[in-house]
Amino acid sequence: MLLRKPTDLTYADVTPKSVYLDRRKFLRGIGIAGLAALAGQRLLELAIPSQSVHAGTKLTSIKGPFSTDEKINSFNDVTHYNNFYEFGVDKDQPAKNSQKFVTSPWTVSVSGEVKKARKFSMEEILKLAPLEERIYRLRCVEGWSIVVPWIGFSLSTLVNLVEPTPKARFVAFESYYDPGQMPLGKYAGIELPYVEGLRLDEAMNPLTLLCVGMYGETLPNQDGAPVRLVVPWKYGFKSIKSLVKIRFVKDQPPTTWNLYSSQEYGFYSNVNPQVDHPRWSQARERRLPEFFKTHKTLMLNGYGEQVASLYAGMDLRKNY
Repeated sequence: MLLRKPTDLTYADVTPKSVYLDRRKFLRGIGIAGLAALAGQRLLELAIPSQSVHAGTKLTSIKGPFSTDEKINSFNDVTHYNNFYEFGVDKDQPAKNSQKFVTSPWTVSVSGEVKKARKFSMEEILKLAPLEERIYRLRCVEGWSIVVPWIGFSLSTLVNLVEPTPKARFVAFESYYDPGQMPLGKYAGIELPYVEGLRLDEAMNPLTLLCVGMYGETLPNQDGAPVRLVVPWKYGFKSIKSLVKIRFVKDQPPTTWNLYSSQEYGFYSNVNPQVDHPRWSQARERRLPEFFKTHKTLMLNGYGEQVASLYAGMDLRKNY
């Protein structure tokens, strides 16, 4: 069920108790002198604004539209069960192997069929629009799902700034890839850097989120820091992480998993319980941290009211 009002849940309802205990232990450990030093540092930051955006930085956001009223997953669920093959193919590897990933400074270049090609720094991205918290479901193609309080704004805000030309029909995205920082990428079994794509009207849909944070803070490295997409009606691999390039193009762009196996991963990859993966059913899913698939998969992941019109007249079995 989708609502246009804020959820009644607070982060205290879903954050593990150990997190709060660790914070209190830290405050006791630094003592009064340490607090004074932190206060002085904060005053310095206010006087000379930082040019860096680091994982774990607090973000100020307003409640955004289209949020689900489902129970939010714990921060631990979302940060310790990840697909990020550049840091390892096992679900627990990205959290372990991405901690030294350098995400500042960072720029996202926008080019192609646009009138105003340019590069955006993260500081500029954070100022493009008021940040919204949107509680979206994300359904992964393997059959598991999560509910997360993402933070960002509609990608259309950035798109409108660069003014696509009439030739722009698709948007191509590319992730950051550095073998030096991501040595396990060579074992990923997929071509890197990771690439994805949307039709222009999909990119312009208000649900498509340019995401800079979650749970009130900037993104953890393993969840796609410092900026990613969240496209909630599509399987999770469409929500590309650690974004560095956006190109507006005339023709349908290549996408990583479609290049890997076009029979298993289509360009559209809309969540559809009626179209099975060749190796498993998509009719049901498991919500982390559950083990069994006890939830029915919803058509377009439950966001049909907002996006079904994009596919009017299309055969979604053929255009999977």
